[in-house]
Amino acid sequence: MANELLYYIPAGQYGKEGVLALLEQHPEIKFVSLVGIDLAGNDTDEKIPMSAFFDDYESFFEGRAVQTDGSSVVLTDIATLNNARVDMWGDPSVNWFVDYNYENIDEATGLPTGTLRIPAFLMHNYKYVDSRAILKRSCGFVRDQLLSLVKEHGLKSMPHINVDDIADIVFTSATELEFWVKTPSKSVTKKELSVSQKLQEQYWQRTHGAVRTALEQAVERLDQYGMHAEMGHKEVGGVKAKLDDDGNVDSVLEQLEIDWKFSTNPLQTADNELQARIIVREVFRENGLDVTFKAKPIIGVAGSGEHTHFGVMAKLKSGKVTNLFSPEDMKKESASSLGIGAIMGLLKHYEAINPFISSTTDSLNRLKPGFEAPVCIVTSLGTNPSEPSRNRTILCGLIRDIDNPMATRYELRSPNPYTNTYTALALMFIAAFDGMKYAITTGKSQAELEAELSKAPGEDAEYLEKDRVYRSEKDVFEDYTQEERNQMFGIPPATVWENILGYKNHADKVATLAQGDGFTQELMDSFIASILKRWKLELANRLIPANLEIVKAMVALHGDNANSIDATRFAEVNDLRLYLAKDKEGQKSLFTRIAEALATADYDTASKLQMEMNDKMEELEAKYANYSKNIF
Repeated sequence: MANELLYYIPAGQYGKEGVLALLEQHPEIKFVSLVGIDLAGNDTDEKIPMSAFFDDYESFFEGRAVQTDGSSVVLTDIATLNNARVDMWGDPSVNWFVDYNYENIDEATGLPTGTLRIPAFLMHNYKYVDSRAILKRSCGFVRDQLLSLVKEHGLKSMPHINVDDIADIVFTSATELEFWVKTPSKSVTKKELSVSQKLQEQYWQRTHGAVRTALEQAVERLDQYGMHAEMGHKEVGGVKAKLDDDGNVDSVLEQLEIDWKFSTNPLQTADNELQARIIVREVFRENGLDVTFKAKPIIGVAGSGEHTHFGVMAKLKSGKVTNLFSPEDMKKESASSLGIGAIMGLLKHYEAINPFISSTTDSLNRLKPGFEAPVCIVTSLGTNPSEPSRNRTILCGLIRDIDNPMATRYELRSPNPYTNTYTALALMFIAAFDGMKYAITTGKSQAELEAELSKAPGEDAEYLEKDRVYRSEKDVFEDYTQEERNQMFGIPPATVWENILGYKNHADKVATLAQGDGFTQELMDSFIASILKRWKLELANRLIPANLEIVKAMVALHGDNANSIDATRFAEVNDLRLYLAKDKEGQKSLFTRIAEALATADYDTASKLQMEMNDKMEELEAKYANYSKNIF
C-alpha cells in the first residue's frame, strides 16, 4: 500500500495543472486543509472537499477560500471579537504534505483517506500576523541587510571570501525531536525512573516490541515524506519494559529521539518539524502507544528538548556555497568572525528572546540543573580549535567538524517540542544578525571578537554587557555554585512571569529584535499577552487543582502497629498539607493566596508564591514517601 500513496508534493516541481493532474491520480486524497500557524504555534486544520480545490484553485492562494476568526487562533489583542476575521493564504513555496487517516479506508480505492495539508499565512486587516509570515519576513530582512553590509564594508577578517562573488544568503536550520512514549493506563513510579536514569540504563539502548516497531516505522515514514531521517534512538529517560502473561512487552515508559536532515529553507524546517510530530504521534498510536511532547512530563526525571541548530551560508555566483560561520583554517580558529558575532548577538539578546522559547510552566520545569538542560546564558567554543568539544551544560554551543567546514553551526539547547519553531528561528536569526552586523561594521578581527566573547566579569566590552560572562568551557553546574552562576550569567527565570519580565525590562533588546518588518513589536506584545493569559489560567485551573488532589491523597496510613516515628513523620506531612491547602480563621492557605494574587493581577506575588508552592510540594512528596515506606 505504501508505494501506492502520495506522501507529499515537492515545492516548485508542479504548476497548477501538474498539481491537479497528480491529485487526479490519487482519488483517495479527498480533502484539502490550509495550515496556518498562530502565535502560540497551533496549526489550523479543515476538511475542504477536493472538488472545491479543483473548482477554484487560485482562491486558496488569494485568501478567498478559507477564513477564520480570532476565537479560533491565538492572536491576542489583534484579532478581537469586534474585528475578528482572519484570511488564510496558501503558500506554494514549500512542500505540501498528505495526512492519511488509516482508520478511514476509501471504499473505491481500498486506500486510507488523505488530506492535502497546504501550509498557509494568516492575514488580519491586510497584514500577515502568523508565525510563518514572521519567519519569512525576518529571514528576508536579515538576507537583504547582510548582503548590503557585506557589499558596503567587505569582510576584512575573512579574506578567503571575495564579497563580489556572493550572490545570496542561505539559512540552514534543523531540529531534534525528543518525546516520551508509554503504554496507556500503565504507570511506573518516579523512583524507578530516577534510579534507571542515574544508572544510565536507557541511553542508546536497544528498543523492543511495539516501541521498536513504532520507532522503525516512524523513521521510514519520515523518509516517505521527504524528510530524510538520520536516526531514531533511545534517550536518557525511562525504564526497562516488562512482559505480560502472554509474552508481550507491557508497562512501556521510555524516552526517544528522532533526527532528520537540515533544510536550507527555515520555513521548510519548521513545517517539517510540525509534520514530524504528527507522524510520530500517529505511528505510535497505531502500535497501541501514547506519545507526549511535553517538556517535563514527569517532575524529577529527564525532560524532552528540541535542540535547534542554525547557520548562515553564502551562495556564490558560481553556484557554490560557503559557510559564513567557518574560518579559513578549521584547526587554527573555532569559528569565523561572523560566527563569533552571531553567538554574541544571540547571547546579548537572549533575555528578551527567552519568553518566546520557554513560554509555559512546563517548559521552565525542564530548565533545571542536573538534567542536561541549559540554565545559564553562556556558550562554549571548545578548549582548542583543533579538538572540537561538546559542552552539554551551556545554552548554545558551537557544533563543528574539522574535516567538514560546511557543518559549522550553533545548537540552541533550550527549545522543547512545543516551542514555536517559526518564531524561535526568526528571533535567533535576527539576534545573530545584530552580532554579525557588529562584527562587519567594526572590522574587528576574529581574535578581537573572540576575546570580547571570552571576557571576564566586570571587564569593559564594546558590544556585550560589562558584568556578564558569555563563554565557559567548564561544567557550569558542577564547577560553579548557584551564586556564582547567577552573578556571572544572570538569574534564570523560574516562572513564566519572571520570563516575561525579561521581555518587559529590556526595551532596547526588544527594539533590536523588532527591526525590519519581521517580528514587529505589536506581534511580540501579542505573543507575550497570550502566554501571560495562559500562565494565569493554567496556574489557577490546572496546577493548583492538580496539587490539591495530591495533597488530599496523602492520608494517614499507620494503624495499630504504629510507633512514635510514624506519628511524628505524618504530623510533619499533615502540617505541610494544611499550610498548602487548608484555609482557617485568620490564615489563608498557600493555594488560596496564589489564586487571590492572580485575581488582582499581582503577578509578582503570584510568581513568588508559585515558586514556594513548587518547593513545598516537592518537600511534601519527599516527606510522605519517607513516612509511607515505614508502614507495613
